[in-house]
Amino acid sequence: MALFEVTEYDKKVYEEQLKDFLPDKMLDVHTHVYKDELRPQPWRVNGELKRTSNTWVARVAVEDPIEELMETYALMFPGKDVKALMFCNGLSDANNDYVRDVSAKYGWPALYYSKACQSADEVEAKIREGNFLGLKSYLSQSAPYIPVKERRILDFFPDYQLRRMDEMGAIVMCHIPRDGRLKDPVNLYQLVEIANKYPNIHFIVAHVGRAYTYEDLGNSFEVLKDAPGLLYDFSANCCDAAIEAVIRHAGTKKVMFGTDMPILRMRTHRIEENGTYINLVPPGLYGSEKDDPHLREVSEEEAGKITFFAYEELLSFKRVAEKLDLSHRDVEDILYNNAMEMVDAARKSIHGG
Repeated sequence: MALFEVTEYDKKVYEEQLKDFLPDKMLDVHTHVYKDELRPQPWRVNGELKRTSNTWVARVAVEDPIEELMETYALMFPGKDVKALMFCNGLSDANNDYVRDVSAKYGWPALYYSKACQSADEVEAKIREGNFLGLKSYLSQSAPYIPVKERRILDFFPDYQLRRMDEMGAIVMCHIPRDGRLKDPVNLYQLVEIANKYPNIHFIVAHVGRAYTYEDLGNSFEVLKDAPGLLYDFSANCCDAAIEAVIRHAGTKKVMFGTDMPILRMRTHRIEENGTYINLVPPGLYGSEKDDPHLREVSEEEAGKITFFAYEELLSFKRVAEKLDLSHRDVEDILYNNAMEMVDAARKSIHGG
């Protein structure tokens, strides 16, 4: 039995709109690989999913072991060779070890999931021992006394870690914090500071800085012109304006494809409304507005024309590529070559080959 259903509508979207647009090889730079049993805090209570502000995320997939990720790519992208730059989901020594092991087994590149309290020596040792290529972290790994809404990039990627990553020529995957998202002035200041202090880091601003709507952009790229070395992925981002803006700003060699799997297995059509995003979803599949204000159920009839989040993201990129008249090589760079060149450079710098 397949991991999930691929409907006739899904097949139509892929065959008619995506198959010929996508290159034969793709490298997804933003993918979570983890096992639920290895998480320090299970997502279930008495067999039921915990109720959180984003319960729908757990309903899409409670875990994403490597075998399921491989099957996901095979189901969604038949005829394509898709691999990933992997990291675990939430700090767990056991899941970091799991990512290390599957990276060694399958040869897929991986990042070590770090926390702020780790010394530079410790994170370097973890990277070298596990054959990782750098770091991924999240605002939840900041010191607990810092209020969530006040956390900054340097609270979970402290200077002493970034200095060492710069010396190593490592990759750093950054999901920026704060309600203002990409346009937040503290985020922008620190991104410019990091880019200029640590030019040898392959520093990736994930999700186009969480600019999921036009309003999230603000004047961000006017400020970020002073940080030309930054890299960006458009994982889990269906905002044409954001993808267009980042390509116009950074060019086609510093933007990369990512999915944020397993979340992009979700069936949704994303719209923008009153400056925020709404995920339109089939009825009963992921919860309701009571679980998450970003969710809205549609009718059964409308649900029949809703496909995978991953396809929605790539269709958004395709629209932008056509608008900007990107070449086949440009598309191949963004979906594969840029990430492969970054991975090869980090591997050579850290591990010598």
